[in-house]
Amino acid sequence: MDILEILQEDYRNFPQNQTYSIYADDVYFKDPMNEFQGRDRYQQMLKFINTWFRHPQLDLHQIQRNGNNIRTDWTLTWNTPLPWNPRIRIPGWSELKLNDRGLIVSHIDYWHCSRLDVLKQHFGVGNGE
Repeated sequence: MDILEILQEDYRNFPQNQTYSIYADDVYFKDPMNEFQGRDRYQQMLKFINTWFRHPQLDLHQIQRNGNNIRTDWTLTWNTPLPWNPRIRIPGWSELKLNDRGLIVSHIDYWHCSRLDVLKQHFGVGNGE
């Protein structure tokens, strides 16, 4: 299976049943909330999302490959376990870099909204755009 097909399947299954073998052991990950190195830490982050958030979903809108670079455009949604059960929406994109063996060595996420915008959604203000 081609890496783009694997990524598409991983987005459909997110955050469960991810194909961690496509990531290098020392993969670099960064998003507006996290920055770390290591596939184990990446797995821990997804386990946290699956455990803490309700109904997490990662909708893939587009995926493109240019040599060793892949860009995905997506929207991440979940319900935060607060009494009023807010549905949070973060539109964004990822830039992935592959090494010569075809493993992801860098995964950087960007959001189309600020961290403050995400916080506001918890109180019914804004929609993540």
